[in-house]
Amino acid sequence: MEEATPETFKFVPQKDIVYNKLLPYADRLDDESNDLLSKIKGNLSRAVQLREIWPGVLFWTRKLSTYMRLYGRKFSKEDHVLFIKLLYELVTIPRLEISMMQGLARLLINLLKKRDLLTREDLELKWRPLYELHERILFSKTEHLGLNWFPNSVESVLKVLVKNCRPYFSESATQEMLDEWRPLLCPFDVTMQRAISYFELFLPTTLPPELHHKGFKLWFDELVSLWVSVQNLPSWEVHLVNLFARLANDNIGYIDWDPYIPKIFTRILRSLNLPVGTSQMIVPRYVTSAYDISHVVLWVSSLLGGPSKQAQAQLSGLFNSIASFFHPSNHGRWLMKLMKLLQHLPASVVRRLHRERYKKPLSVPDSHKLTEEDITNFVESMMQPVLLAMFSKTGSLDAAQALQNLALMRPELVIPPVLERTYPALETLTEPHQLTATLSCMIGVARSLVSGGQRFPEGPTHMLPLLMRALPGVDPNDFSKCMITFQFIATFVTLVPLVDCSSALHERTDLTEVEREMCSASAEFEDFVLQFMDRCFALIDSSTLEQTREETETEKMTHLESLVELGLSSTFSTILTQCSLDIFKVALEKVFNFATTNIFETRVSGRMVADMCRAAAKCHPAESLKVFVPHCANAINQIAVNEEVLNEEELDKELLWNLQLLSEVTRVDGDKILPYRSDLVQILQLTLHLKCKRGYTLACNLLHHILRSLALIYPTEYCSVSGGFNQPISNYLPIKDWGRPGDLWKLDIRWHVPSVEETSFAFYLLDLILQLELQRLRRFAQGEQDMNRDDVLQSLTIVQHCLLGTGSHYAVGLPTEFPYISFADYILEHSEDDTKSLFSIIKIISDLLHFKGSHKHEFDSRWKSFNLVKKSMENRLHGRKQHIRALLIDRVMLQHELRKLTMEGCQYRSIHQELMRDLLRLSTSTYSQVRSKAQNVLFTALGTYNFCCRDLIPHVLEFLNPDNSSVTQQQFKGALYCLLGNHSGVCLANLHDWECIALTWPAIVRSGLSSAMSLEKPSIVRLFDDLADKIHRQYETIGIDFSIPIECCAVAKQLMITENPCPKDPIPSEQEVAEGLKRQEAKSSDSVEPWKFEHIAIGFLSLLLRDDHQLPPAAVTFFVKSLNHDSLYVRKVAISAVAGIMKQIKRPHTKIPVSGMKELSDIVAGDRQDNRWLQYNTSSLPRSQQDWDGCVFVEKTHWGYYSWPRKLLMYAPLEEQPKQSLAREEMTEREQIIFDHFSDPVFINQFVEFLSLEDRKGKDKFSPRRFCLFKGLFRNFCDTFVPVLRPHMERLVADSHESKQRCVAEIISGLIRGSKHWSYSKVECLWALLCPLLRTALSNITIETYADWGTCIATACESRDPRKLHWLFEMLMESPVNGEGGSFVDACRLYVLQGGLAQQEWRVPELLHRLLQYLEPKLTQVYKNVRERIGSVLTYIFMIDVNLPYTRPTSSPRITDFTERILLQLKPLTEGDEEIQNHVVEENEVGEQDERTQAIKLLKTVLKWLIASAGRSFSTAVVDQLRLLPLLFKIAPVENDDSYDELKRDAKTCLSLMSQGFLYTEQIPMVLSVLKEIAGSSSWHARYTVLTYLQIMVFYNLFTFMSDQKAVNDVRALVIRLLEDEQLEVREMAATTLSGFLQCNFLSMDPPMQAHFEALCKTCLPKKRKRDLGSVVDTIPSADLVRRHAGVLGLSACILSSPYDVPTWMPQLLMDLSAHLNDTQPIEMTVKKTLSNFRRTHHDNWQQHKQQFTDDQLLVLTDLLVSPCYYA
Repeated sequence: MEEATPETFKFVPQKDIVYNKLLPYADRLDDESNDLLSKIKGNLSRAVQLREIWPGVLFWTRKLSTYMRLYGRKFSKEDHVLFIKLLYELVTIPRLEISMMQGLARLLINLLKKRDLLTREDLELKWRPLYELHERILFSKTEHLGLNWFPNSVESVLKVLVKNCRPYFSESATQEMLDEWRPLLCPFDVTMQRAISYFELFLPTTLPPELHHKGFKLWFDELVSLWVSVQNLPSWEVHLVNLFARLANDNIGYIDWDPYIPKIFTRILRSLNLPVGTSQMIVPRYVTSAYDISHVVLWVSSLLGGPSKQAQAQLSGLFNSIASFFHPSNHGRWLMKLMKLLQHLPASVVRRLHRERYKKPLSVPDSHKLTEEDITNFVESMMQPVLLAMFSKTGSLDAAQALQNLALMRPELVIPPVLERTYPALETLTEPHQLTATLSCMIGVARSLVSGGQRFPEGPTHMLPLLMRALPGVDPNDFSKCMITFQFIATFVTLVPLVDCSSALHERTDLTEVEREMCSASAEFEDFVLQFMDRCFALIDSSTLEQTREETETEKMTHLESLVELGLSSTFSTILTQCSLDIFKVALEKVFNFATTNIFETRVSGRMVADMCRAAAKCHPAESLKVFVPHCANAINQIAVNEEVLNEEELDKELLWNLQLLSEVTRVDGDKILPYRSDLVQILQLTLHLKCKRGYTLACNLLHHILRSLALIYPTEYCSVSGGFNQPISNYLPIKDWGRPGDLWKLDIRWHVPSVEETSFAFYLLDLILQLELQRLRRFAQGEQDMNRDDVLQSLTIVQHCLLGTGSHYAVGLPTEFPYISFADYILEHSEDDTKSLFSIIKIISDLLHFKGSHKHEFDSRWKSFNLVKKSMENRLHGRKQHIRALLIDRVMLQHELRKLTMEGCQYRSIHQELMRDLLRLSTSTYSQVRSKAQNVLFTALGTYNFCCRDLIPHVLEFLNPDNSSVTQQQFKGALYCLLGNHSGVCLANLHDWECIALTWPAIVRSGLSSAMSLEKPSIVRLFDDLADKIHRQYETIGIDFSIPIECCAVAKQLMITENPCPKDPIPSEQEVAEGLKRQEAKSSDSVEPWKFEHIAIGFLSLLLRDDHQLPPAAVTFFVKSLNHDSLYVRKVAISAVAGIMKQIKRPHTKIPVSGMKELSDIVAGDRQDNRWLQYNTSSLPRSQQDWDGCVFVEKTHWGYYSWPRKLLMYAPLEEQPKQSLAREEMTEREQIIFDHFSDPVFINQFVEFLSLEDRKGKDKFSPRRFCLFKGLFRNFCDTFVPVLRPHMERLVADSHESKQRCVAEIISGLIRGSKHWSYSKVECLWALLCPLLRTALSNITIETYADWGTCIATACESRDPRKLHWLFEMLMESPVNGEGGSFVDACRLYVLQGGLAQQEWRVPELLHRLLQYLEPKLTQVYKNVRERIGSVLTYIFMIDVNLPYTRPTSSPRITDFTERILLQLKPLTEGDEEIQNHVVEENEVGEQDERTQAIKLLKTVLKWLIASAGRSFSTAVVDQLRLLPLLFKIAPVENDDSYDELKRDAKTCLSLMSQGFLYTEQIPMVLSVLKEIAGSSSWHARYTVLTYLQIMVFYNLFTFMSDQKAVNDVRALVIRLLEDEQLEVREMAATTLSGFLQCNFLSMDPPMQAHFEALCKTCLPKKRKRDLGSVVDTIPSADLVRRHAGVLGLSACILSSPYDVPTWMPQLLMDLSAHLNDTQPIEMTVKKTLSNFRRTHHDNWQQHKQQFTDDQLLVLTDLLVSPCYYA
């Protein structure tokens, strides 16, 4: 099988599918593929040049993707490039229908997938068309208006497409992308997210090293410093991480990551969201946007290796610090992430190793390749968490996959510990979960274990002990154990030939020690097989029908039983396949005896036994058939000698059992059956016409199996070494083949290809049996012969099994099919209630339509299971298809079936047409079960045969026609179901074809008048709802305009240089659309039909809005009238639709570039001289017509913050814009319709009336759709309608009902946004009207409406130049907190103002300064709600003060100055030392309160601000917050008690949030010095809180701390100092903190520390003086007691820090502790607690832990741990 290119090719194929060369008919394939390829090339390019996208291009691109499924990329390189270029042009056609775009994109992805096939030299793609496609679809300007309907999957398809095109972008692309997207980088704006996600998606990272200066070097520093300076995980940070991970993976060794490594690992640890410390409160933002684990893993695995080895050290640290979270007793939301990390990381490292060592092109410099030492370190660091995770609550699968990959790298480190856990688990009976977990992990490492190799030579010796011990797992009582045992045995047996090699010990001398051991062990194989069979027999005996069922239950197998059956038969057949002939013969004899000495019932146990016999027959057919066939034939003949047996209803059990056995045993190689043909034919003739249904079904199975064996192509053996094991031991030693992969080029498959003799036997059988039945049926259908129902069913069953047997192999059936056709009709007319026969007919039709020797769904499930097995056994390290031989053979067989399923069929012939009509008749018949079965077949058929839908639709619609009076209800329902389709198939009501939609939709709506339609039946109502719902969900905008650009044709011409037919352009049929709509209208005017159909009609109509063709005027009238319809649903749809129509008829406004912009030389973001003019400045506001015209308005807020775009556009002056406020004569017809309705006061009255009704009480919100409608009105018609609406607005504003207020808020925001292009005079009038209205509204604001007004103002200010809205801002800034209307109104005013200012971001510094100035004196507010609102407003004021790279200090307010001013006012609190109490001040106290009370009130507001900003800002002002820390520590309470006042609770929250903040290296010393200072304070609450703060802070910044040795020492000193605190609670907390630090390996247990504690323990206590009973007991502990207690606490912290294992130092410490068991309290208490905790955590694995102690120590321990009260 060498890789020679045959003569037929004039080209070198890029990469074809190797498995095709192994098929028995491989020589035919080249011509076949050549032929198909030339057809595809010719027709595809012809279709493109004729501009015929549908159906031409669509059809031939589908053919191309089928071609690739069958032959891989079997075309020359130039063709490959041309295909890609052509498809790239097609995908990026601007107006292409979305579903076609997706189809073409998927094909293009397939063509680009194998990156090694095309280099950058072969192919270059432009990036811009893809970017425009992205913008057009994902950020569509018209989708929300209902003018475009996109499917949900489109986003992921586009992403994958870009990912595959990325490597081929030109070298200048990076710079162009940066120029395009840099201007969007404004961190306060949503565009930031967009820009960064574009960077992540598009930036190419695979450029060759010599082009790096044009690639990542252009942006690396900029983006990394941005990432480093962001602290609070904004949502775009995740995209940056993904980009860096990709960059690191593509350029290993070219980037120095070392300076960033501690930061990277700290952030990874933070993003795992692990619960830490005593309070365990997490900032909500961290939970929502955490890093994507698969990218984290990619990044980490790319950092490993290299000269500095730093990454591995940090990774070990990471796993050490989180190891205890993997322990099975811990459980939480974070667990899934940890498991994913565990499972993906080894896989990623294996992938990298494979790339560095086994793949040809190499890009990693030698200095950065992974060395052997690197791999060992990596595996060692992973082992502890993986072993803990084996028994996790989420199941052992993740651990098993991790172990599989780790064992590939270092079997000697991985397998022994797994074995240590497996052997005890196999012995134990009490913990089944432990057994299933260890076995599934063993399955993962099976291949590494069995193949041994230099690293782990003793591996194979474990195999037999494991197999023998696993046998008891075949246990009828525990299902899951049984299944995992089957899988375990099957996995190991597949890898190992079961041959007894013990004789080799005497014959050969060249064996190593391990090989000798393996040889002598292999003598037990026979024993193993026999014991396994005994176990199986026991299993079968316990699952016979009589034992497991009551009489009443069904006779089918239950689901569990069928799984056990599958497991049993596949394991047994694997064992027999791998046996030597000697062992096989013993096994065969045993099975034969078992099967023939007992008689089994045929449902459950019978099936299992028959399966075992079949397995034997398949392995060695000749030997097996010799025993089985004569036996069964004799038995059957003897019983069937009596004539009356044949007519019995219930047959003799023995006869049934022998028939079943025979029918299974004959599923073997066809030519082995031939010797027994006379016996078999005789039995068939005897049994096919038995009276008993079970009997003749078994006979039919026998027939079907015989025919299949004769007629199909299939491999006949799957053993793991080609050629089998039957060679003498002297020249072939099987143990050398343990775990050997199959060799693709020497697979040597034995195929069964039907011989002439077999074919003739098959034909003989068909003539004998099938013809006879067909004649009977034909005579019955013509009324010449009577048959009762059972006979009819019997005949049909026989026919069906004949079809199943022969598959599509013979076109025997064709002339004889016509009788069926009439036959189905005959039964439907004469005996429609004979449902069983109808089921049978449906099956036959289905097979005629689809059956090609295997069923699609069976094929799919086999493909799936093949992939699962492949995954569990593959070797990812070496790659190159090194699978087991059986798997490779299986894959070739699947390839053969795939060809059979896809090659034939798809031509739609007249016979198919008749079969489809029959199916349709059956789908609309009386009985619902018949209908649903027929419908399923129908849907599958519609998916298989192209274009038959058009043929069928008219027939379906007949049933819905109201003029057709003969329709029954069942037919009506059946027809509706046919339109609805099933969840995966075609939905007839929604084809992508105008002609079909123009027929279907009107018919659905009209069917409301049909006589068969009764809305009383709930099932019919539900059907209509589903139908309408499905159409709405699945409808995607259908293309009308199929133009193909010129470049596309040029590429197509290259594809076929031979013929150039002249292009003809199809003209899109506008008329059809219009006609479809007219019909809808005609219908909507006869209002006989119920409302339900009116709803459906308007729903369908609204789907037809599009952005490239305007609606016909008639439809516009219909929608505008519907705005005042009685039904709420209709009004809702109409509002959306009219908003869409407004967009359609909008007149375009011209734009011109802004002059005088200069390029910046380097990047400087933020407030610069050159963007100062964009900001709001009171002195230069446009307050006159002249200023207004001269002002350059830039609407979008992000322009100019980071850098200027290449061309900044602004709207042209008024004179060049379309004329405003047209007279009616100048309008288009559509505009006139809208104008007439909205100028009519009656219409407006009614409309506003409807809008101000409430829909669902308390649930309503500000509606964006209504806002769009009003915005459109005022944009398109200028201020024409203001006079009509004005009285309504004034009336609504004064009314405080929430629905009225909401309505006026929607109108006002629409007005403000719609006035974008009005002239100055009109705008001025508008504000003169609006300002008083808004003032009234804000004074009437209520709890229900304040959110709506906030939305209203925020919507009105979004993307508008602040200078245009200066009236609004000035009005909102007029004293918001003035106390009029109470505290609530103040809070609401602030909220509304905040909504407006937040939209303006960095462009209103002046307003922010003014607001801050205004608010500062008011910070001491009494009311809680106003305080909270002020806190939130302050967050927004300081939002702009960010600390980002390349950014100038902001001209907006800064936090530092603010903090200075606050600290001054808080002085009275910071200086005093007494407890700070919350003085609740009576509201009515006039007169100035003292400074202290004022300061407390101020502090409350400041706390609200700190809490609000924790989750919102990007960077935390650590330095400024530190200055407030001492104060917070003073107030925060210690106990977890919520009854505290607001002040204390807030302080506590604040500390918790601050401790989770992200720190930089340079900030750590500052924080620590503040903490040190507080630890010396007099309040023990403060000292206690320092510890809880420290726990969280250190864990959340673990690696940053660890990279700074001084900081570690400081923390340690601080904790040890607090261990000796005089307050008991503080000491205990310090111990807890210490043990936490030890546990996450932040501190280590080194000798000096141990010595320090032991010394403290030895402190002598003063002697107790005898006190007089009356004297006061002294309560203050002496200093000595404190020190002694500190020592004990230190020791106990060490012991508690390793809850799941026993390190070497632990026994000694336990001894030391036990000496203090009788000390005075509190020491005794501590010791007791520690010991009981030790006992609790080490109890599970005490057997293992015991080994660490000496006998003496154990004695002492046992005394301590057994509590004395037992013996009391």
